[in-house]
Amino acid sequence: MGMLAKIRRMHFRDHIPLREIARRTGLARNTLRHWLRQKDVVEPQYKKREAKSVVDPWAEQLTQWLKTDSHRPKRDRRTAMAMFKAIQAQGYSGGYGRVCAYIKRWRKEEAEKPGPAFVPLTFALGEAFQFDWSTEYAFVGGLRRKLEVAHTKLCASRAFWLTAYYGQSHEMLFDAHARAFAAFGGVPRRGIYDNMKTAVDKVGRGKERDINPRFYAMCGHYLFDPEFCNVASGWEKGRVEKNVQDRRRQIWHQASERRWRDLDELNEWLGEQCRQAWTDTANPEWPALTIGELLQDELMQMLPAPQPFDGYVEKPVRVTSTALIHFQRNRYSVPAEHAHAVLSLRIYPAELRLVADGKEVARHVRSFERDQTFYDFTHYIGIVERKPGALRNGAPFAEMPEPLLRLQRILLKQTGGDRVMADVLGAIPKHGLDTVLVAVELALESGRPSGEHVMNVLARLKAGIPAPNKIETALKLAEEPKPNVDRYDQLRQEVSHVD
Repeated sequence: MGMLAKIRRMHFRDHIPLREIARRTGLARNTLRHWLRQKDVVEPQYKKREAKSVVDPWAEQLTQWLKTDSHRPKRDRRTAMAMFKAIQAQGYSGGYGRVCAYIKRWRKEEAEKPGPAFVPLTFALGEAFQFDWSTEYAFVGGLRRKLEVAHTKLCASRAFWLTAYYGQSHEMLFDAHARAFAAFGGVPRRGIYDNMKTAVDKVGRGKERDINPRFYAMCGHYLFDPEFCNVASGWEKGRVEKNVQDRRRQIWHQASERRWRDLDELNEWLGEQCRQAWTDTANPEWPALTIGELLQDELMQMLPAPQPFDGYVEKPVRVTSTALIHFQRNRYSVPAEHAHAVLSLRIYPAELRLVADGKEVARHVRSFERDQTFYDFTHYIGIVERKPGALRNGAPFAEMPEPLLRLQRILLKQTGGDRVMADVLGAIPKHGLDTVLVAVELALESGRPSGEHVMNVLARLKAGIPAPNKIETALKLAEEPKPNVDRYDQLRQEVSHVD
């Protein structure tokens, strides 16, 4: 409309000839006459030129992928290169730049569309909590590691709890709930989740869900009702979603800058930061009260926190001929008498327990490294009692306590020392490792340890008789006696008269 108004001013007000107007505007005189004859000052609209693109036959496919990815986490979305290669395999002959231009234009148009509207929610005290995971990074054990952080947040008081793990498996999920409920001091009547695989085996229509039996057992233990959001509807648990963003700004940026000895140290610090935030942060709905003060009121409406749910995951494992089981690309030892047997492995966040016939037979600290072997030398004592020669190069015995290693080095220098060392180790199942270590240390202090010495000290310890103390005296010999072999000949002469 600006050009038409300018032409009308030049013609009717300034009386500029039509030829001069055409020269100034670059428009044809016939076009100028046509516009000046119009009664309504409305600038004509021309149809936008449609230029065909080589991407057009695949535009619908690209749009479908982009819409689907918009509901996924950023780390799970397809890249432009992945989409380009996918349609190229279907026959696309254009360049990568055309695909990028189409994706950029689609995203710009989507960003300009008005966003959805939501209904503000309110929750009664003790009514519900929301749970979610976030992926963060921190330096733990000298390495920058990817961590999965569990966020549990009470909907009314806004109290929250953070716990970091190396994964999102069932045992981590159960432990996160146990820690959060212990920190809050109670359990709400309802839990709100997204459709995470550790909780939902299958998503049905609407609110229909096939809940994982182990997860449902945890809900029954704590007596709360699980509720799941609609698919790709994270706003239905918006409070914990916001908690993820807030904690990244307020807590996690500090955690990512520090160095942590292990995960326990990090989680202890996270707990301190959560409690401090309860004290320092006002509740959005009751600004006169802090989160911690309102939590005290909410506790009156919550269920009492029971004993923690025994949240292990159980799976059968076969023991190898070397008394090892394999789990997540690591190997762990079990008592040698269970070789070739099938045991039950109970998996906890920080440890592994092996059970045979309902009785625990071995326990190990869980490692999240790869291709490692973890021995308990006591698991192989039964073998060395039959094959003492295995002591010299047996890998499990390289990790014995230092007193036993010192005794082994001394005994193996002697003839039959491996058998003697096997007898000492054989006393561990009978007397206990701590008692045998005390006996070995006392024997080493004597300067000339032996298997008989160790067994004697063990017998004394078992009978309650203290080991003999080393006698100390201030007397010293001025001249030590020297051997005299001539005394033997004199003795023969004295007894020569005897028939």
